[in-house]
Amino acid sequence: MANEIREALDQYLWYSEVYPLKRNNHHVGLFGLYHQDAETVELKNIAVTENDQRQGIGEQTLTHIKKVCCPKYKYIIVGTADCGINQIRFYKRNGFHKYDVRKNFFLDHYRETIFENSLKLKDMQLLKFEF
Repeated sequence: MANEIREALDQYLWYSEVYPLKRNNHHVGLFGLYHQDAETVELKNIAVTENDQRQGIGEQTLTHIKKVCCPKYKYIIVGTADCGINQIRFYKRNGFHKYDVRKNFFLDHYRETIFENSLKLKDMQLLKFEF
């Protein structure tokens, strides 16, 4: 859902902790966390099924992640396409701020050209939440 290209998932999936999201015993999505270092955890993937979006599940999930990570980490980071307007808005609304860009990330790490909002993905925008 959040990353449909299997090759990209395989690069981090086996090194991340992946958790299902359920509502009323119904799978509605998942999220994955990757331990970067002693201070930082990376939110590698957060996805809510299309039918279950716009119901607050993503925000509830981020709130839960913050509670769980707060005593252990100082930062939560996440990367998304620089043209991912809705994703960037979502993370900013939930206390994240832009702090870096991985230039040419989508050109260097994906064989196929990826488009979002009719724009070719090129750079990855990095956002950070500080406790």
